[in-house]
Amino acid sequence: MNRIKGIVFIVSGAMLWGATGPLMEWLLNHTPLTVSFMLTVRLSVAGILLLTYLLLTGKDIFRIWQQKLWSRQLLVFGVAGMLGVQFAFVAAINESNAVFATLLQFLAPIFVVAYVSLSLKKWPPKYQVIGIIGTLLGLFLLLTNASFDALLVSRKALLWGVAVGLTFAFYTLYPARLMKEWSVLLVVGWGMLIGGFALGIISRIWQSNLWLVFTDLKVTCFMIALIFFGTVAFVLFLSSMKYITAIETSILSSIEPLTAMVISVIVFGTSLGFWQLVGVFVMLACVTWLSVGGGKA
Repeated sequence: MNRIKGIVFIVSGAMLWGATGPLMEWLLNHTPLTVSFMLTVRLSVAGILLLTYLLLTGKDIFRIWQQKLWSRQLLVFGVAGMLGVQFAFVAAINESNAVFATLLQFLAPIFVVAYVSLSLKKWPPKYQVIGIIGTLLGLFLLLTNASFDALLVSRKALLWGVAVGLTFAFYTLYPARLMKEWSVLLVVGWGMLIGGFALGIISRIWQSNLWLVFTDLKVTCFMIALIFFGTVAFVLFLSSMKYITAIETSILSSIEPLTAMVISVIVFGTSLGFWQLVGVFVMLACVTWLSVGGGKA
């Protein structure tokens, strides 16, 4: 029964998270909202919601700030980790589409493998090399549809896409000790709030005229859905890990880009060529291979 609960949690979470990409794509394409403004509102509100939830459950959310070691790491995670990956992800959507941006985060395992290999000063195992080569082959097909003539996305979109993979790898590796010492929800809640506030200060959000877009009920509903889906998805993802293995979580997370792809095709009419679709499934299969191999190692 617990295993079924875990599967329901991760599938629901992955589908909700996959839906956030198309929601952001719609907001960026149909409103004057900028990447910075939308992300500032999303991160700040989501962070406040998570921290409020922890307060209501009796958690001391301020104790972490009493220790310099952890507070410094929390600040780094909030700005370089949380804000870094979120900004790169939304910028990639802005320059291309939700399907492309969602899939490019699956480059993260390659950067993780590279970092670990450099740290240990040895070549990665064969299964990781095979997984990396397969993921890059899938990416090539996604970007070119098996044509050497030109990329199907702009170079700027590709750079942001690579940044998604890099920052997602940092987001995964850097806070390991921090999350082990403190609760994951606490670290993520503060990370969102720090990232949102930092971006808001940089972009001077209080001087923006974009607040007026929320007079449109449809835009407001889409923004609420974006914040709600993203926050609930993360909680479901974390909850699932209590009941199922990390390998199962990784495999079932592949539903995320598939959800983004289905919604994008239905809502935006996004179309992918035959070899692009092959590339999508090659990438997902190879990332799964890396996860399964890592679980057996």
